[in-house]
Amino acid sequence: MALELTELTRLDVVVGLMKEHGVRTLVFKRLAPNDNSKNQIYLGGNYSALQLLPFGKVYADESRKDSKRDRFKADLPFFWMNANGGLFPAPSAQLILYPKYPEVRMSGFLKGAEFAPKGYLTSRAPGRIMLLGITRDRRIIGHVVGADNPLSRELEVYDSDGVFSTVFQEQTDADTRTQLLDKLREIHEMGWVNSCKLDSTGNIQPYKAQNGGGYTLEALLGVTPNGDNEPDFLGWEIKQHKARLDNPLSGGAITLMTPEPTGGIYKESGIVPFIRQFGYPDKSGKPDRFNFGGVHKFGERQASTGLTLTLSGYDPDTKKIFDINGGITLQGDSGENAAIWHFSSLLEKWNRKHAQAAYIPSEKGPGQIPQYRYGHTVALGSGTDFGKFLSAMAKQSIYYDPGIKVENLTTTPKAKKRSQFRIRPPFIPDLYERVETISLCP
Repeated sequence: MALELTELTRLDVVVGLMKEHGVRTLVFKRLAPNDNSKNQIYLGGNYSALQLLPFGKVYADESRKDSKRDRFKADLPFFWMNANGGLFPAPSAQLILYPKYPEVRMSGFLKGAEFAPKGYLTSRAPGRIMLLGITRDRRIIGHVVGADNPLSRELEVYDSDGVFSTVFQEQTDADTRTQLLDKLREIHEMGWVNSCKLDSTGNIQPYKAQNGGGYTLEALLGVTPNGDNEPDFLGWEIKQHKARLDNPLSGGAITLMTPEPTGGIYKESGIVPFIRQFGYPDKSGKPDRFNFGGVHKFGERQASTGLTLTLSGYDPDTKKIFDINGGITLQGDSGENAAIWHFSSLLEKWNRKHAQAAYIPSEKGPGQIPQYRYGHTVALGSGTDFGKFLSAMAKQSIYYDPGIKVENLTTTPKAKKRSQFRIRPPFIPDLYERVETISLCP
């Protein structure tokens, strides 16, 4: 195909314009013949694209009930860039996730766009290249060039890392890894630290409760406690747990996520009716208090609650989702759904927040003033996806361990919510392609 007037021909110009628009990462994909507006653009055979691209809420697509190709969708904040550096929104751009394969594709990138490289993206011509810039404010900027463009020859020197090749990255994984390890080494060398927590304005405050290990580490890293769906520190999720300081894969359970149910009696009727039906009187004898707790593992009935954790719509043998409306479910003896965590909501949380995670062992001091110190050996996990999370749950490596209570149940009920999915440290390798155990001290 002849060069289009809308495409740039020099890589340095593309890079300059992308950076002017706030791009922190620039990647490109060599388009296959099937990468077009009819067949969508292939982004990978797992969910790893979700760790690169910013996206909106994941939801189950109900528009094709007669189709065997069940899918999730998520809107993309996508813009096309023309040869002058102008940006034009593609309002219908979206990710499509096919869990049965699994596979991720991009579609809708031409519909409703005032400017778009339609000539290239309605074609099956070989040699086309799509560049994608990811901005600091979580937008995606796209630009496409053809095989005869001099820019395509400039890109030949860049190695592919799977589907994408990286032109530049503001902070590479290696950079953030080094910064993280340097900071954890500094914290280890501090020895015993008084328990503390950052307030909403970033000021360190004393913290006297018994669960101060995580808050103290976050405070030392400058991380303000929050419930958002982003990693804690330079793109790394931070997980502290009580363990031997020389072995981050030892010790007590680690809380991976604390999502609230998105369906079932818990969501539809509320926590008070839920706990009246499935909770139990406080075992220490506190009056008018009902609890809902205990370890719930896949396929096992929990004695205190009478509920069994299932993976509705997931096949543990093939390790694939076959029902996009399914989820992790607590079921009663009569088959009622007490609580559901739909796959669509968990998939979004897991892939975005846990792409890279650091596991840091800690020890609590013996004194009356709570103190903590942190290990000289840490574990770094990378290369996860939601399929690994579900597989680990089916193997009982991950389990549900709530700490929910309702006080004054018969008068003015006061509820405390705490849903937790947890894992024992030896099973952490089940969640990642790579787990490194690293000594911070040479």
